[in-house]
Amino acid sequence: MSTAILTGQPVPGSSIEADLRSLGFDIRTATDAADAETLLAAVPGDQRVAVVDTRFVGHRHALRLGLTDPRFPLAAVPGAVTAQPAGRQALTRAMARENSASGGTALAVDSLADRIVTALDADGGEVHRPELGSLVAVVPADPQARNEARQAVGAVDDEAVRLKSAVKARDGFFTTFCISPYSRYLARWCARRGLTPNQVTTASLITALIAAGCAATGTRGGYVAAGLLLLFSFVLDCTDGQLARYSLQYSTLGAWLDATFDRAKEYAYYAGLALGAARGGDDVWALALGAMVLQTCRHVVDFSFNEANADSTAANTSPTAALSGRLDSVGWTVWVRRMIVLPIGERWAMIAVLTAVTTPRVTFSVLLVGCAFAATYTTAGRVLRSLTRKARRTDRAAQALADLADSGPMAAALARLLPGGPRPTATLSAAVGAVFVTLGAWMWGPSWWVVLMAGAYVLLSAEAVEHPLKGALDWLVPPVFRAAEYGTVLILAAKADVNGALPAAFGLVAAVAYHHYDTVYRIRGNAGSPPAWLVRAVGGQEGRTLLVAVLAAVLTARQFTVALTVLAVAIALVVIAESVRFWVAAHRAGAPSVHDEGEPA
Repeated sequence: MSTAILTGQPVPGSSIEADLRSLGFDIRTATDAADAETLLAAVPGDQRVAVVDTRFVGHRHALRLGLTDPRFPLAAVPGAVTAQPAGRQALTRAMARENSASGGTALAVDSLADRIVTALDADGGEVHRPELGSLVAVVPADPQARNEARQAVGAVDDEAVRLKSAVKARDGFFTTFCISPYSRYLARWCARRGLTPNQVTTASLITALIAAGCAATGTRGGYVAAGLLLLFSFVLDCTDGQLARYSLQYSTLGAWLDATFDRAKEYAYYAGLALGAARGGDDVWALALGAMVLQTCRHVVDFSFNEANADSTAANTSPTAALSGRLDSVGWTVWVRRMIVLPIGERWAMIAVLTAVTTPRVTFSVLLVGCAFAATYTTAGRVLRSLTRKARRTDRAAQALADLADSGPMAAALARLLPGGPRPTATLSAAVGAVFVTLGAWMWGPSWWVVLMAGAYVLLSAEAVEHPLKGALDWLVPPVFRAAEYGTVLILAAKADVNGALPAAFGLVAAVAYHHYDTVYRIRGNAGSPPAWLVRAVGGQEGRTLLVAVLAAVLTARQFTVALTVLAVAIALVVIAESVRFWVAAHRAGAPSVHDEGEPA
């Protein structure tokens, strides 16, 4: 239960107490500042507490945004301030200061809540102030101002604003125009029935897995059902985020589930399509694995580029950035640019339609072409920006890139032995090593020549991470490593030319990709990187690449398939167990969550 302490002279006809109770607050009334301090001290330290001026006039949703958002230790709107347990000490100090300044007397004119916010700012406290937009939140100084504020409240539909702000301000064309116009109402329906975003997220996962099962039947009816269910899964996927924004039910666990389940849904659907094709006599496992490899590498490009530039304060004045700004100033070009990068909405819609009306081979072929074009477009633009941007990479950004690189004990040991000072060749070393190992796998297949190429790749990987990744293009190192590792597994499994090798490789890449996505979500949530023991246990990217090359060379094709399966299961068990343990512990500890925002109210 949360507690709200009302301060100031009561106002006849005010709805503030009813509004606060509807938001889950227990009401306490203070006669003066000294009484407010006493009431604050009596509230248990593990509860949220708010100080609210009784003269407050505004929309209930303005209070909801200012007083119930779980992501911020301290938050405020005019006339109200709140603190979660992490911010209680700062609130108590500010309250004591204002009590001392006022002599403990009642405040007839000044708002105690606003004075507390001023004191928090003076102490360096980070007080979140939500962007209210058209919503009203004021403390009127006289009856005329109160009447004007009440008229302003009546002129704005509180619920319409709340629904609008539940939708992300920046989203893809398909999501914006084909899903969000009705999914927001589904989110409200869920909120009114007490459903949580995590429950909706789980429902979306179950729906997608059923869709994958339908695709695995290999029948036309199964493909049609799979396409429809995949679309409905995406509707639920949009709904869970909109429900979180509508009801402010943010959580660390929810952010992780939403991100992780998106990948699980898409890649499970790929596997379902491949199984369905196999029932019809068409082996498309190589295409399914290729689609997963390409999509994962695309994501790593996004993550690496964003992390590399997240701390940069230098303005991007490159011609590429200027052109991008001009294109974003024209309405239709904005939507075209959002569509051609094939975001999740457009991608899933395309997959669903192609599944229903064509074959898995056609579906994967179109998907690969579309993703390849999108990857080329986005990566080329980012390379041009990086080459022309005058920005210094911070230590935090370099560490994030090192964590994303997923270098294991072999690369770390060799990096300590390599001579010389920093060299601007990290990206080149990674790229040359990737070409060596993948081209060797393509030319010679399972052989000791590939083992030799994998050994060279290990050396070049060590050189790439020998020094901090602060070069202009060093953000390309993690995606190059992903392409090398996943591509080697794909090619060697295909060259084995035995039933089961490619599905086993699909499972191995899926397990390793989960580990890499989990690393990304930890970094984005400011939770650090996976523990060192986990990286050592799964070998690091260069160790796994070398191991797969050796297994392919020394084992028969069938033995190699079994080895890939065992390796996939072992890695999956280790990384998923550690991931679940970490995120559940973070959730229980109240770690801040990471969510995309809706439109400003």
